[in-house]
Amino acid sequence: MTALAQPQHTPQYSGSLFIVSAPSGAGKSSLVKALLAEVQGIGLSISNTTRNARPGEVDGKDYHFISQPEFEAIRDQDGFLEWAHVHGNYYGTSRAWVEGQMAIDRDVLLEIDWQGAEQVVRKVDNVVSIFILPPSMEELEKRLRGRGTDSEEVILKRMGAAQLEIEQARRFDYVILNDDFTQALLELKSIVFASRCRFNQQMARHGAQLKSIGL
Repeated sequence: MTALAQPQHTPQYSGSLFIVSAPSGAGKSSLVKALLAEVQGIGLSISNTTRNARPGEVDGKDYHFISQPEFEAIRDQDGFLEWAHVHGNYYGTSRAWVEGQMAIDRDVLLEIDWQGAEQVVRKVDNVVSIFILPPSMEELEKRLRGRGTDSEEVILKRMGAAQLEIEQARRFDYVILNDDFTQALLELKSIVFASRCRFNQQMARHGAQLKSIGL
């Protein structure tokens, strides 16, 4: 299986773009929430969607709720790094917001599926792709059932999709086995910190200083 596609040439930003993908129930959202709470300088991208807000959802916090004509206009101008049409509604990641954050030395994190990840890496440099795996299929099913929010039909559907999703893990830069949450979070933070020390990132952030010492 080939790796995620490499991007076209884009400007060198001082910030990096992190993609975190996983099958439902692997613990991705909990890990991302903990990462954002403990690591400074990284923000979560909020998706745009044409669906109506559900009770309790806040525009600009859960999603950016926009009309279908507005979404299609942005899409047609290549304004999304990735987008999808799911159950009659559009979802997409704003290119302008992500690249704007990266340009001002902010890292950005996307919680998206592997198809979305494939779209993003074609368009942006400095992408670091991370896949979260459950320790076993049995544990994955246990976690899904433990939520107490999904019907039996939904659980079976998620389990059926999980195997295909897991097969995509080999295409990502990093894989984290979420058996122990504390260890998995440590590994996720380590990836972020190490990625910030890549040569190109250090040059983008500290170019004048590095040149003054001979680089």
